[in-house]
Amino acid sequence: MYFELTEALIHAILFSMEDQEGNFLLDTQQGVVVKVDSEGPEDLDPEEASDRYRELPEWNPAHGYRLMEGFTAGCKNPRIRTELTAALDRGKGVFRAFKDTLHRYPEVGKRWFSFKTQHMKQEIICWYNALREEWGLEHIGTEPEETDDLVLEDFIFRKPTPQDPAAAAALHRLILEEGGRTGGEGAFLQETSTVSGDLVLVAETVAGDLVGYIATTCIGETLYIRALEVKAEYRGLGIGAVLFSRLLDTLDYGALARVSIDLPVEAAGFSRVLLRKSFKPRLTRYGLSLKKSESYQHEHQETDKAQGYPDSDT
Repeated sequence: MYFELTEALIHAILFSMEDQEGNFLLDTQQGVVVKVDSEGPEDLDPEEASDRYRELPEWNPAHGYRLMEGFTAGCKNPRIRTELTAALDRGKGVFRAFKDTLHRYPEVGKRWFSFKTQHMKQEIICWYNALREEWGLEHIGTEPEETDDLVLEDFIFRKPTPQDPAAAAALHRLILEEGGRTGGEGAFLQETSTVSGDLVLVAETVAGDLVGYIATTCIGETLYIRALEVKAEYRGLGIGAVLFSRLLDTLDYGALARVSIDLPVEAAGFSRVLLRKSFKPRLTRYGLSLKKSESYQHEHQETDKAQGYPDSDT
């Protein structure tokens, strides 16, 4: 029996799929989800019941676990991806550990909810299209939701205020303490120990906490992007790409001839954003670190002695 798959019905099916305690069927005559006991719908003969009531798409903990694995594998933030992986490897209490991890990162939790909902909607539509084949009808399609846009609604991108340089400097010091340059889209660091260049745009949460900024210096007709830094727990959400894109939108193309940016190897992933904006690579810079660790020096001194070379520290 034909029924229309409305948005309200999709949400009702989603809710029932996640309820592992109840037994639910779709009443195609009424176009609603009904909860039934183990014996099935009452007051209907078996033939009428099989035509009127349909099983919902299958969904069990194994499906949920695979979905969490897929989300974790696609998480762009290394720190959060590591924590989510550890939660999935727990064995017992996996779902609770996964939920607790996301609770510490609300923006990523919102992305997970959108990811899960969109995936389950796809399962429902595939199920519905299989029924439409039985009815001799064409399949329906669906437009995927842009989860990045949903997440970015939680951030404000604005011009800097007099208070922002101090917050940006604090963020810069925090990132340096975490190990210097940190790769990944939306987070590459200048080599200086202090913030150089003029702040152009900042990103903040709705609570007013600065989570990222972009700084530039103009020399002649060239604008140099000195830094684009995003707080570690907020990387992978597209904040850096938005800061970069909005910077380009503010440029005075009559006064500038070019925009230049040094992209560290660790942040090679950000090149995708540059290429989408028609940037072209102009220079390959090579570097040699002259500051060796004590273990490195000791290892090579021992090798030199074994080969009959003079002691390298004399």
